[in-house]
Amino acid sequence: MAYYTHMNLRDLRYLVAVAEHRHFGRAAEACFVSQPTLSTQLKKLEEFLGVTLVERNNRQVMLTPVGESIVSQAQRVLREANQLVGIAEAHRDPYGGDFRLGVIPTIAPYLLPKILTPLRKAFPDLRMQLTESQTSVLTQMLKGGELDAVILALPMEDEHIIEALLYREPFYMAVSKRHAHAKRKTVGLSDLDGEDVLLLEDGHCLRDQALAVCSSHNAVENTNFRATSIETLRQMVIANVGITLMPQLAMGGRTSGINYIPFKGKPPAREVGLCWRGTSTREALLQDMAKLLSGLHFCG
Repeated sequence: MAYYTHMNLRDLRYLVAVAEHRHFGRAAEACFVSQPTLSTQLKKLEEFLGVTLVERNNRQVMLTPVGESIVSQAQRVLREANQLVGIAEAHRDPYGGDFRLGVIPTIAPYLLPKILTPLRKAFPDLRMQLTESQTSVLTQMLKGGELDAVILALPMEDEHIIEALLYREPFYMAVSKRHAHAKRKTVGLSDLDGEDVLLLEDGHCLRDQALAVCSSHNAVENTNFRATSIETLRQMVIANVGITLMPQLAMGGRTSGINYIPFKGKPPAREVGLCWRGTSTREALLQDMAKLLSGLHFCG
């Protein structure tokens, strides 16, 4: 019989994954192992430490009080371990090795095709690993050392995070071709008054930005529907269920059944930036990357 004689980083990652997902199956999937393997290793970790870390029942997974404390420490250990690897990689080749980039879903499908080729040309020895998730998840991953940088809507408002503005992206009013404004060349913010506006579900920063604009101009959110993606929003606008605010990069080419109308004057917009930890060992690379990307002029 093999005995558990020491802790390892792998099992700490399993514990942190369970804490984040509150579900053994999803935690195992995130760690790319089977659920029995993850459960067995956590049980061995508990036996080694002599405490119960996780309360298990058929409905939910909860951390015990000591489990919460140990998870907090485990996150610090993993962060330091990632930092250690990063120091070694940066020393060997500051502009090579793995680079873990996170991008939010309302930006990723539209921005990544435009930046991956320039990044590969500028940094040919860099192995880009991409993660797409909502702002709150990417922020935690960045702070925890699981990502080297993230691209998301600014500001992050964290003194430990460096922000580099890449571009300012205006919003357009997206309407069905059957909508009363469909033939307009421009619209004003006052044209939002009384409109039935479709928004993304909770957790998307784009929802918060659009909601702030709409709330200040008497638009009404359609609370019967919240989309999981910009593409779903697009299809609901085409069906004339309501209007939405569409970021410029997400407009794409000509789409049947929908018109994108610019706002006159100073349009509502969001600022998109590259963000990284102030303690990152790849500061020179990140500064060069931000300079490259900010010079690509995504939005006119």
